Amino acid sequence: MTRSLGAALPPPLEARLSQRDLPGLLGRALPLLTVDEWGRPHPMLCSYLELLAVSASCIRVVVGARSSARRNLEARGVATLLMAEPDLTFYVKCRASSPPVAVGELARFELAVEDVLEDAAAEYEQGARITSGLTYGPVPALDSEWARATLAALRL
Repeated sequence: MTRSLGAALPPPLEARLSQRDLPGLLGRALPLLTVDEWGRPHPMLCSYLELLAVSASCIRVVVGARSSARRNLEARGVATLLMAEPDLTFYVKCRASSPPVAVGELARFELAVEDVLEDAAAEYEQGARITSGLTYGPVPALDSEWARATLAALRL
């Protein structure tokens, strides 16, 4: 059952997306859904490396400059970030608040948080919970060229 928490990231979610514990979160994948030209959801898997909460109301995301996610965000401006892990389940509904910033092969968007939905098991679901989130490997080295470029684009 979901409940709206409003148009701001709650403190634990803002902290998780702050990159303060980035090494501990590498290897986890987060679906980011945009809307394609036919009105269908278009999923993209991103990592905590590609996301940065700059405040409770703004998340920066870096995507490929030639990607469908970039085209979709530029054209329709909406996205939903899914965070489904053992300790939290949230759906963060966002809107691109400005045109993307091009940084080499990357495009950085500022996403304004419009609604945060928290999902929890209903009483009749008898304590059902997420037991594992999406993961990937190998985990990127933070000193790799790609990681350095991504982190730099988020912090411009």
